[in-house]
Amino acid sequence: MAVPAAMELVDLALRATTAYERPDLTARLEHTRRRLEDPDVRVLIVGEFKQGKSQLVNALINAPVCPVDDDLATAVPTAVLYAEKPAVTLVWDGEQRRRTDVPVAKLADYVSEAGNPGNRQGLSRAEVGLPRNLLKDGLVLVDTPGVGGLGSAHGAATMATLPTADAVLLVSDASQEYTAPELEFLSTAMRLCPNVAGVITKTDLYPQWRRITDLDRGHLATAGITAELFPVSSVLRLEAVRSEDAELNKESGFAELVTFLRTEVLARADELDRRSTSQDVLAVADQLGASMRAELSAQRDPQLAGALVSELEIARGRAAALKDRSARWQHTLNDGVQDLTADIEYDMRDRLRAIGREGEQLLDAADPADIWDQFAEWLEGQVAGAMSANFVWAGQRAEWLAAQVAEHFAAEGDAVLPALRTGRSSDAHGQVSRVERPDQERIGFGQKLYIGARGGYGGMLMIGLATTLAGFAMLNPLSIGAGLLFGAKTVREEQARQLARRKAESKAAMRKHLDEVTFQVGKDSRDMLRQVQRQLRDHFTSLAEELQTSVDTSVKAAQKAVSGDENVRRARIRDLEAELDRIGKLEDKARALVPGARKVLA
Repeated sequence: MAVPAAMELVDLALRATTAYERPDLTARLEHTRRRLEDPDVRVLIVGEFKQGKSQLVNALINAPVCPVDDDLATAVPTAVLYAEKPAVTLVWDGEQRRRTDVPVAKLADYVSEAGNPGNRQGLSRAEVGLPRNLLKDGLVLVDTPGVGGLGSAHGAATMATLPTADAVLLVSDASQEYTAPELEFLSTAMRLCPNVAGVITKTDLYPQWRRITDLDRGHLATAGITAELFPVSSVLRLEAVRSEDAELNKESGFAELVTFLRTEVLARADELDRRSTSQDVLAVADQLGASMRAELSAQRDPQLAGALVSELEIARGRAAALKDRSARWQHTLNDGVQDLTADIEYDMRDRLRAIGREGEQLLDAADPADIWDQFAEWLEGQVAGAMSANFVWAGQRAEWLAAQVAEHFAAEGDAVLPALRTGRSSDAHGQVSRVERPDQERIGFGQKLYIGARGGYGGMLMIGLATTLAGFAMLNPLSIGAGLLFGAKTVREEQARQLARRKAESKAAMRKHLDEVTFQVGKDSRDMLRQVQRQLRDHFTSLAEELQTSVDTSVKAAQKAVSGDENVRRARIRDLEAELDRIGKLEDKARALVPGARKVLA
């Protein structure tokens, strides 16, 4: 839900930009309004298989929405959001994006492993709308599939979605303390998401949950992770709501978790909306008042009008220079994107080459026919992890580049950084095919007999002919023994040849997969960076155009300010003072939205 005070402030500022005929500033405020109208505050529920994620979501909203099963897990991300009436929408993303509404009772047929094993239907997500007070302010709970190891392909895909989330809850049951992958996941999440917390589930099943929680807090402190921990019991929570037992609800631990979601997640999103709205309105108000202040100065002291116009002409030249391709911020942006593209591509190739070298060692150490299924799973997980790490690093570097561009732009005009949208690497990985299984030919029993007989016949014949010179028969113990030895040697050589062939074909299949990943992910990375470049270019170009329009208006107002009629001049001064007073009140309301906001932003 949009902040009402912020919406009222934007509407007031929109009326002002319309009255003062500044369509460029109106466009900025309309963007601000659209951002406020987007109510979603996304909370990702992540963790290993069978840790109680789906049951946690059900307990939070007091509804059996997400399917829960002792043996089968969630297969498709399920977003639970507010709606006046219960409804389920299935979403397919991609080239042909489509949405389909289905009955709530049929949800399990699409999002669980029982009805949709391995997500063979290709769903992107399911959206469940429910009339719940917890969700009314825009909270969206996303139940994600179990990652099956936070270093797996699913875990890497989940990692790639972190920058798009407003909060992350890592779910781990009370059966054991945090594992190393879970701690690494939390550490990475802290760098990518504003709110991260841990939830210890199933405290009703494990009497030692307090000791486990204390151990987990110690692990977090050692790792330098400041995430909060909430031990909870979903079973007690659901029973407490059913029986309206306040004491049982307190014992379940959900009161603290719900408070965290309200006061930290939703409240922080509210604060961000207020701050960004205050910045935008202050910037607009400052530019609206610029021409009026220039004219007022000229009207009050006509003798200084010429000097004021000269200063404004200089300012107009600087504003025009900001739009020129030779502007410093333009060079910083173009050079930075080129350097970043090269660095990201090198990083991806380096990661994939390391995976290739390790994969060759694994294939050399064993028979590919025996380990291929495990190897393919390992390879896909390593590739997904490399892609996600590369994507996260690219996002962090893009944010750094944006700050550099803003710093150089601000040398001649203040700038506010845009919110970058860099997409998700998990979408890119969906376009890469699975590892192809190579031909794993092995010698059967009949083939062994044939190859052995063929090799043994030659050996027996050779030794038999040699022994006939000594007076032995063709078939004698020496020739028969030689035949057996030669036959066994031929079989071993054929087995070694086929093993070498299997290894070579397996390595070729691995390299083909890595080449395909390099090709596809390289294109996706370049597309993402071009998207960042366009966002930054359009954002700062718009700021430069707004600044130039404001300066042009100020120059024209100052040039027309001086009038020979004293009465006309005094009346105009009164009008300008009244208009600036209105703009000042608009600025006061913007500052009141966020105490301590800057007075002038652009």
